Amino acid sequence: MHQRELGSGSQAIYNPAFFVFNCLGELLAYIQFLGAAGTVTGSKHLINTNDDGSSHGGFQVLIDCGLFQGQKEWRERNWQEPPLPAQDIDAVILTHAHLDHCGWIPRLVKEGYVGPIYATQATIDLCGILLPDSGHLQEEDAAFHNKKKTSKHEPALPLYTFEEAQACLSQFVAVDFEQSKQLRPDFSFRFVRAAHIIGSSMVEVNIKGSGKQQKLLFTGDIGRVRDSQIAPGRVAHYGPVEGESADLLVMESTYGNRLHPKDDPRPELAQLIRNTVKRGGSIVVPAFAVERTQKFLFMLKELMEAGEIPRLPVFADSPMAIEAVKIYLKHSEEFTEEAKALIARYGSPLEWQGFTFAKTQEESKRINDSKFPCIIVSSSGMVTGGRIQHHLLQRLPDPRNLILFIGFQAPGTRGATIKAGSTEVKIFGEIVPIRAQVAALEQFSDHADTPELLEWLGTFTAPPRITYLVHGEPDSAEQLRQAITRELRWKVNIAEWKERVSLNGLAAAISR
Repeated sequence: MHQRELGSGSQAIYNPAFFVFNCLGELLAYIQFLGAAGTVTGSKHLINTNDDGSSHGGFQVLIDCGLFQGQKEWRERNWQEPPLPAQDIDAVILTHAHLDHCGWIPRLVKEGYVGPIYATQATIDLCGILLPDSGHLQEEDAAFHNKKKTSKHEPALPLYTFEEAQACLSQFVAVDFEQSKQLRPDFSFRFVRAAHIIGSSMVEVNIKGSGKQQKLLFTGDIGRVRDSQIAPGRVAHYGPVEGESADLLVMESTYGNRLHPKDDPRPELAQLIRNTVKRGGSIVVPAFAVERTQKFLFMLKELMEAGEIPRLPVFADSPMAIEAVKIYLKHSEEFTEEAKALIARYGSPLEWQGFTFAKTQEESKRINDSKFPCIIVSSSGMVTGGRIQHHLLQRLPDPRNLILFIGFQAPGTRGATIKAGSTEVKIFGEIVPIRAQVAALEQFSDHADTPELLEWLGTFTAPPRITYLVHGEPDSAEQLRQAITRELRWKVNIAEWKERVSLNGLAAAISR
C-alpha cells in the first residue's frame, strides 16, 4: 500500500504509524483511493478523520461507490470484499448517477453498509431506476449464461439482484445544491454543480481538526464548456461552477490525452445515417442510458424535422428509458435553452411518432424481427452488458449495417474492441464476425477535455495545495498532469489504487 504525506513533494513510502500520530501527538486524517485510480471506472474515495487514533477507525466517508468496468483485472474487483468492512463506513456521498460512480452501492449495502447515501434529488431519482435496472440486467445476463453454459462459474450469479438494488434506495437522502450539510461538528459538505448530467455535482468537504480547517474538492465528472456549437444536443446546463477553491483537489482526467473535435457532429451524423439507409442497413448505437440516450434522441428528432435524415423507426431499447425521460422532464430547471425549446416545439419524447421505447424482453426481441432500416439506441454504452449485446450479436455480421459509437470506450471493453477495428468480438461466449461499418462521433462526450479543464481551473480563486488526478487511464492522467503543471504551475500527483494520503501534511503546509 502506497502512502504519501501532502506538502512534502515526496513519493517515498512512509511508516504506517506516521498516519496515526505526528511528532506532536496530534490525531491524523487521510484519504484513500479505492477506485478510479489507474482506470476510468470504479470511483471510490475514502475520507477517514482517524479521530480514535487507529488506522482503520475514525469517521469514515466514501465519496462515490462505482462499478469497475473494462479489463478483467478491474471487473474482478467488483467481486472482492471492500478494503474495509462495509459496516464501518459512516456515510456515502454520491456525485452523480452513472454506474461507474454509483453502481456498486447495492453491493456495498449487501456487504453490510447501513448508513445514509447523500445525493441531489435528481441523482436520487435517476438512481431509483438505474440501480434496479442494473440488478435486473445482471440477473438477465446470469440467466443467459446459465442457459447457454457459457460461464466459468456454475451457476453464474449476479453481483446483486433487482430486489437488492431496490432495497438500497431507502438509504438515500436528498441534499440541495449549495446546502451545507453538517455530518459532525468537524465534518460538513456541500454539492456544487458539475454540469455533467442532470443532478451531477462536485463534493466540497470541510474538515476541522487541530485548530485548522481544510477544504477538499472532489469533482466527480466535469461537464463541457458553455458552447452549444462545440457540444450540441446537451440536455443539462453547460459548464461547471466557476470561482472554486480547495486545499486538496481530486479531479477526473478521462479526456486528459485527447481533444474534443470542434466541428458540429450533425452533418456527419446525418450523412452516416443516409448512407446506411441507402444500402438497406440499420444503425445500432450503444449509448449510456442516462443523458447520452436522451441527448441522441433529441438530435435525431431535430434532424428528422429539418429533413436532414429520413423518418426511420427509432427504438430506445432500455428498461429504464421511459422512466429516465420522465425524470428528465421533471427536472427541466436543469435544461439548456435548446432542450427547453425542443420540448416546447415537439412535446415529450415519449409521444414522438415513430419513436418506440422497449421496456420488456419481448418488446426488445421484436426489434430484431424488423427487416427494414431502423435506428436502435441501447445500453450499455461500452457494450459491457445489457441488451445492446443481443442487437450486436445479430447485426454485426451484416455489412449493410452501421455501428455508431457516441461515447468513451474504456480499454478492455467490447465497445473498445469493436471501435478499434477488430475483425471479431466475443459476445455471450460466441465469436461474432464484425462486417458492419463502424464509426464514432467524439463530440457527444459529457466530459471536459484538457483545454476546457484548464479553462475551469483558471477560474480558481487560489491554487490548491495539491491536486490528485483520478478517473483516467495512465496516459490520460499523465498528459493532463503535465498540462496543469506547465500551464498553471500547480503541484499535481496521479492517484494510485489503495494509496493513502495524509491530510495532516496538508494542514502543515497550510500553516506554513
